[in-house]
Amino acid sequence: MATGNGSEPPKRRKGTRAAIGSTTLAQVARAADVSEATVSRVINRKYGVAPATRQAVEEALKQIGYERPLDNRLVVMLTPNLKNPIFALQGERVENELNPHGLTTIICPVYPGTPRERDYVESLVDAGVAAIVFLSSSNTLRDEDHRVVQFVESRGIPYVSINGGFPEYEAPVVSTDDWRAAELAVGHLWDLGHRRVGLLAGPTGNLPADRRVEGFREALRRRGVEDPEPFVVRQHFNVEGGRQAAAVLLEQGATGIVASSDEMAFGAYRAAERAGLRVPEDVSVVGYDDSPVLDFIGPPLTTVRQPIERIAENVARIVTSLISSRAVSNEEILVEPELRLRRSTAPAPSGA
Repeated sequence: MATGNGSEPPKRRKGTRAAIGSTTLAQVARAADVSEATVSRVINRKYGVAPATRQAVEEALKQIGYERPLDNRLVVMLTPNLKNPIFALQGERVENELNPHGLTTIICPVYPGTPRERDYVESLVDAGVAAIVFLSSSNTLRDEDHRVVQFVESRGIPYVSINGGFPEYEAPVVSTDDWRAAELAVGHLWDLGHRRVGLLAGPTGNLPADRRVEGFREALRRRGVEDPEPFVVRQHFNVEGGRQAAAVLLEQGATGIVASSDEMAFGAYRAAERAGLRVPEDVSVVGYDDSPVLDFIGPPLTTVRQPIERIAENVARIVTSLISSRAVSNEEILVEPELRLRRSTAPAPSGA
């Protein structure tokens, strides 16, 4: 799905050049100890330049104050799918933040870690890709072959990741604070008197899922639970995965359930219904994401909201800085989530 604002490109700031002059090209070549042709290839992000050479040229460009123009350039967003409302909303927010800078966004739904992810990037890079945004794509998978980012690095294309980065490379990352999200959910249920609290966790090796598990364990240990592990059940981030995991927790007597996605929380509703239990009278459920439909299900779902607007603001700031060759920090930015109270949580049943 390709989108863009269609507006006129913004005026350039003073000192920003659309092209680098021949005199300056020679200066950069001398400073980096390379040929002018190599400098040109780096500026235009062409292949065939060694990483160390590319870095030397980029440093020389920064020294002379050269900034690449922002207008008429593409930003590619790689996301697992657009069926999940949270990915669609996040992509829309990032697009809205980038459009005023004259950047056109292309959203590519891919299955993370597959050849299709790299195929999208390779097919678009020569069209003038200014930057890549990994929106919960292969950057969330710990043990996958990250060939796509290897290709992006080889071409010197700047990139930023959302909700997890690539451990083998230093690049900017903007994430929801999943440890804090787990603390908010557990703390809410604990304050309502629930002492048998379980987690519907995502698959092992998925970075956000693993972080939420770590946060869940820490939150229970702080409250005196010595062994939280039996109350962590791993499954897929979908309704059926949530139903299967919740069924296990309900058999163990859980009265409070923390889901790692709103879809998994919907699965917990189904598991409770099949077990003859009511939400929230018998079991309380907390979701994660804050999908737009939550006010329209019964009962409306209490959830931990991902701060997609603030994530998008940070991503746009980083992307525009990277494209202009301005320095940015590679320290991961953790954005604070918030608890949205609805009617799927209530005090623990008496005697629980």
